[in-house]
Amino acid sequence: MNMFLGIVLIVLMALVVVSLVRGVIAFLKSSREDIDRGGDGTGATELQLLQNKMMFNRVKYQALAVVVVAIILMFGRGS
Repeated sequence: MNMFLGIVLIVLMALVVVSLVRGVIAFLKSSREDIDRGGDGTGATELQLLQNKMMFNRVKYQALAVVVVAIILMFGRGS
């Protein structure tokens, strides 16, 4: 069981990193776009929406990873 949870934890950690990197890339692109455009204030751009989505995904995967760690610790104390 611990081996399965360890693999799940590694996958979740990888998803956190991927979401973080994609969010930062979207942030950098949207910042450059705002500088080039002058920030016309017409609302959120596509890149800003992607950034928001990736950061939400990062938080979601981190929360799931914390839950998996708590389960691993719970099973570890029973041994």
